[in-house]
Amino acid sequence: MDLEDLIRAPEGKTLEFKRDLTSPSNVLKTACSFANTSGGTIVIGIEDRTGTVRGVHDPLDAEERLASLVSDGITPRLIPDIDIVPWRNTHVLALRVHLGSSRPHHITSVGPDEGTYVRVGSTNRRADASMIAELTRTARGESFDEQPLAHLQADAIDLEAVRVAYDGIREVRPRDLRTLRLTVEHQGQDVPTAGGVLLFGKARSEEFPDAWVQAGRFKGETKAAIIDTADLRAYPVSAVEHAMAFVNRNTASAVRIAGARSVVVPEYPVEAVREAVINAVVHADYSQRGAPVRIAIFDDRLEVESPGLLLPGLTVPDLRAGVSKVRNRVIARVFRDVGLIEQWGSGIGRIFEACLSAGLPEPLLEEVGTGFRVTLFSADRSSPQVDEIDSAVMQALREANGLGTSEIAEHIRRTPRATRSRLQRLVDLGLVVQVGSSPNDPHRRYFMAEERTRYGR
Repeated sequence: MDLEDLIRAPEGKTLEFKRDLTSPSNVLKTACSFANTSGGTIVIGIEDRTGTVRGVHDPLDAEERLASLVSDGITPRLIPDIDIVPWRNTHVLALRVHLGSSRPHHITSVGPDEGTYVRVGSTNRRADASMIAELTRTARGESFDEQPLAHLQADAIDLEAVRVAYDGIREVRPRDLRTLRLTVEHQGQDVPTAGGVLLFGKARSEEFPDAWVQAGRFKGETKAAIIDTADLRAYPVSAVEHAMAFVNRNTASAVRIAGARSVVVPEYPVEAVREAVINAVVHADYSQRGAPVRIAIFDDRLEVESPGLLLPGLTVPDLRAGVSKVRNRVIARVFRDVGLIEQWGSGIGRIFEACLSAGLPEPLLEEVGTGFRVTLFSADRSSPQVDEIDSAVMQALREANGLGTSEIAEHIRRTPRATRSRLQRLVDLGLVVQVGSSPNDPHRRYFMAEERTRYGR
């Protein structure tokens, strides 16, 4: 394990620093959260705010205490990996927690109802009943929208709406509803699935009152003043088109000359907006209450937010790499059948490609509260102001992958004192990371910071 790489990384969904073991409850919450979400590493002996390495006294004794704490404090029992990692003249403990196959895990002394936690960004959040149910389903490999709604009959599905959606693709007969998983056999009779009702239910708003799209155009960069709003309650396949129409009428367009012709260019790439909306509708957690899919348009950005955190085992960098996990299998299959989804895992990549091709900043992906948000920016956001010397410092750090104060001072031809002040400013701006055992550590080194804002860190 490369401790230097860990220290340089920001705390987030899969990494947390702890100065010591004086607050065992916080360690248990984090370990429980990691096991329920995407796994992660807890490093004991590092200050979480400064990244200063304090180390642990008597690492063998601390390792034993940590192992007992996690083993006895979490149910079902976790079996983490614990490493004693040397650092200069001390040691730290690295506790590696894997995604639990027996999730949801909870803190034993509190119980499952109040002691189940999930990881949201760099914080631990107590899971409510719907989130605990979601953790249980995913551990079993089940999908919420495949569940039968036994209190309804098969005719709760609007067959004509299904035929309209599949027009020109295939003929849909009543018996095909089971093939499409819109209905399922339950106790000897056909009943609709949750996905069937969500997609084509005649009384979908009664069964799922929050399964709709709320769209708003706001004046300025906050939600203080609203200009236009729409409640889009059509069947999801149609709601995507209605959402696109709302975005089109509430965003600007520019006319560019291409050769002998003029071309109308939208403020946000149509493909990026469409993919963001489709992903939100397809991957929303419809078991949550009080949280529709939301589209918010501001002067400088467009946000698409859906209820539900990323599925266990999935992180934002995974999305960028094309890794895909389907939350709603029934809904995803229908969207793919009708041509709204092209290839599994490619939607996020197309959003980034479309924005970059249009000369826009990279989109921001982040888990917010109990939901997931994609933000598209209409223009470059302000970046920290740096001068030529700052740029020289950062270029030297990129090329050397870490330098000490004296080395940087020599490179920029400044005194060590002036160099330390400049480095501290770059650290405060989040452009540079410092790694050392204390503020006066003579071996303290500086590195270029990872790009944190891209992933909502």
